[in-house]
Amino acid sequence: MLTFPQISPVIVQIGPLALRWYGLMYAVSFYLLLQLMRKSAQSRFLPLDAILVERLFLYLVVFILAGARVFYVLFYGNSGFLKDPLEIFALWHGGMSFHGGLAGIAIASFLIAKKAKIPWRSVLDTLVLCGPVGIFLGRIGNFINGELYGRVTEVPWGMVFPNAGSLPRHPSQLYEAFFEGLVLTVVLWILRGRVKRYGVLTGVFLVGYALCRIALEFFREPDVQLGFVLGPFTMGQLLSLGILIPGAVLLAKSLKNGPLIEQRLNLKTQQRKKSA
Repeated sequence: MLTFPQISPVIVQIGPLALRWYGLMYAVSFYLLLQLMRKSAQSRFLPLDAILVERLFLYLVVFILAGARVFYVLFYGNSGFLKDPLEIFALWHGGMSFHGGLAGIAIASFLIAKKAKIPWRSVLDTLVLCGPVGIFLGRIGNFINGELYGRVTEVPWGMVFPNAGSLPRHPSQLYEAFFEGLVLTVVLWILRGRVKRYGVLTGVFLVGYALCRIALEFFREPDVQLGFVLGPFTMGQLLSLGILIPGAVLLAKSLKNGPLIEQRLNLKTQQRKKSA
């Protein structure tokens, strides 16, 4: 059995203001996303000008946070928010859903793609390159907080988490950080220079994440307020199934007749020459 590292969730606190590891992970993820979007636009992989890149980033911050919170309250929270609807906005109470954040990304990218009159998939492909990095950082934040821990186990690397009883448990946050974060990041970046059509990267991300999440949920303790929601399956597995199917459909369609990346890059170059 391994010893759980007692790391304070608070990095530094000045009076009532506190900088927490989990919040820092969100901030770093957003910063990396912005830098990736800028570089992708400069290399013309993302056919957006600088103004729309900044607008897309603003939309993403708002819709990711809103979607993550709303999904958590609707699918993971209890019925308390019905008595107090303002609970949806109480981010300081904790509770964010990755699937809700993903829905926010879909909405924000669709709005920008429609305004720029470019394929929606061209925007999504850039965003998903940073997605697993955000997942990795988020799961590390969960681990530091001692939350979303795994089920009881006898494996040598089991850990006793604070507020989770005296029995060792799977460090499932680290499992997810590795497979959903690091492994998926490597796969997507290897494919980035090889795919010929927009939408392929997004499809690979959705399918890869869903499969990893469904499998790893068998090592993770079900949410205490929900338990198992359908036989041996958790809410996280059901929501992941909800992105696995459309992800597989998107991947198949993109491989067959998705917009060619070369065509979009050539078109973008022509537009820049005309405006010069």
